[in-house]
Amino acid sequence: MKNKKETNDFINEEEILNEDNFAEEIKESAEAEQAVSDSIDELKSKVDDLNDKNLRLMAEFDNYRKRSLKERSELIKTAGESILVSMLPLVDDFERALKAMETSTDVDAVKEGVELIYEKFVSFLSQNGVKEIPTENEPFDMDVHEAVTTFPAPSDDMKGKIMDCVSKGYTLNDKVIRYPKVVVCE
Repeated sequence: MKNKKETNDFINEEEILNEDNFAEEIKESAEAEQAVSDSIDELKSKVDDLNDKNLRLMAEFDNYRKRSLKERSELIKTAGESILVSMLPLVDDFERALKAMETSTDVDAVKEGVELIYEKFVSFLSQNGVKEIPTENEPFDMDVHEAVTTFPAPSDDMKGKIMDCVSKGYTLNDKVIRYPKVVVCE
């Protein structure tokens, strides 16, 4: 019997140890579960922060884009203002010339006044980057000239050259803004 009691005591001790081990495993498992839960909560918090930052960044970019479009449209609206203001004295000169033509008997003086206004206007255009495209006796270039018609060349050296200019052409800062209409010798 002694042997049985010792076995029972041993089993009870083993059961107690197993129960203690099981309790520790449960405790460790709960701690691990808590750590995982904390880690998940921390990651959720980081995701929320990143989503918030992303949303704010997108809103900030959208505001920047709208502001840039508004500034660009304002610039386009007022870009020609300085040029138009600079042209107003030319309009005044033309008005004075028209009044002078009504009462003047000296045609040469009126002609000279109109020529001065024309020179002032051409000077104004060149100051703003507008230049006339040369055409007289120039070789015909399809990229720069627009042929209206062709005529037989009076001499061999005139073949492929411009004979006459019907309408002048202009460039603005080396970009063609109006092609000259020309007559070409063939």
